[in-house]
Amino acid sequence: MKILVLRFSSIGDIVLTTPVVRALKQQVPGAVVHFCTKPAYRSLIEPNPYVDKAHYLTGSLTELVAELKQEQFDFVVDLHNNLRTSLLKLRLGVKSASFDKLNWQKWLLVNLKVDRLPRVHIVQRYLAAAAALGVTDDGRGLDYFIPPAAEVDLRTLPAAFQAGYVAFAIGAQHATKRLPTERIIELCQQLRRPILLLGGPEDQATGDEIVAALGKIQGEHSQPHNLTTSPTYNACGQYSLNQSASLVRQAQFVVSHDTGLMHIAAAFGKEIFSVWGNTVPEFGMYPYRTEFRVLEVQSLPCRPCSKIGYAKCPQGHFRCMRDIVFDLDLPPARDGR
Repeated sequence: MKILVLRFSSIGDIVLTTPVVRALKQQVPGAVVHFCTKPAYRSLIEPNPYVDKAHYLTGSLTELVAELKQEQFDFVVDLHNNLRTSLLKLRLGVKSASFDKLNWQKWLLVNLKVDRLPRVHIVQRYLAAAAALGVTDDGRGLDYFIPPAAEVDLRTLPAAFQAGYVAFAIGAQHATKRLPTERIIELCQQLRRPILLLGGPEDQATGDEIVAALGKIQGEHSQPHNLTTSPTYNACGQYSLNQSASLVRQAQFVVSHDTGLMHIAAAFGKEIFSVWGNTVPEFGMYPYRTEFRVLEVQSLPCRPCSKIGYAKCPQGHFRCMRDIVFDLDLPPARDGR
C-alpha cells in the first residue's frame, strides 16, 4: 500500500508527525510511505528511515500534483489540513483523511476565552487521521534522526561546556512567543550551570547581548562563591538544525519557548522547562511524552491572544512574558550528560 503524508511546515509540526510516519511504516502491511513538505525541511525528512521517498513543493502546486500523480498513491494522510492540501487531495482523487485542527475551539478560547478544547495532544489527533488504515499509538513518542556527520563532538566546544551544559533555545518564530531579552538574562542567572544558547542566525544579536550582560553581572562579583551566573556560550547561527539537535540531545536539560527545538528535545526524552507567552499548552502542543515543567502566567485575562503569535503584544504590556515567576526546581547538577 502506497501512502502519502502531507505536512508542509514547520519544524516542530513535522517532528510531531513522526509517530504517525513510524506507525504507518511498521503497522500497515506492505506500506510504502512518502512524505510531502517544503524543501526547507529536507534535513528533517531524509534521515528518517520510515520515509521511503520525499516530495518537495519547489514550484507550483500544479507541478507538484503532476509529480505525485505518477506515484499512484492508495491513501493520503493530511496532517496539515489547509487550503493547499485540500486542493492537492482533490486533484489527486484518492482516498484520504485529515487531522482535526480544532479551529472553532481555538477561536472560542482566543476570542471569547471559552475553553472547549479537548485535553488531547496534537500527536493523538495526527494519529487519528491514520486510524482508518488500522494505525494505533505505539507509545514510543517522537522521533528525530541525526545523520552521523551532523553529530557535534563536545570537545569542539569551549572547555567549560565539555563536561555538561544546559541548552537554552532562545528563539521563536513570533516575538510574543519569546521572553524579552532582559527576562532571558534573569532566567539564565537562576540556572547556575554552563548555558549553551541555541537559535538561528536571526537570534545571534540577542545571544551576544545575553552573553555580554551575564559576563558583566559575573564580573561585578569579586568572590567566586558569590557568582550568580555560569559560563554562557552563544551558539545561535553557528550550527545547522541537525547539529543543534545534536547539542540538544547531549544537554543535561533544556529550556525552550514554544518552538521547534522544544519538540526536538522531547524526541530525545530530555527534561524541559517550557516557556509559554501568548500561546497556551491547552492548544495541545506541549512537550510530548517527556518530563517537562511549564513556565507561564495562568489566568491572565488576555491570554491566549493568538493561536500563533504576533510581532508585538496587542495590549502593549506583554504581561504573559514579563510576569512569569521563575521558581525553578532544577534537577541535580552533575558531571557529563
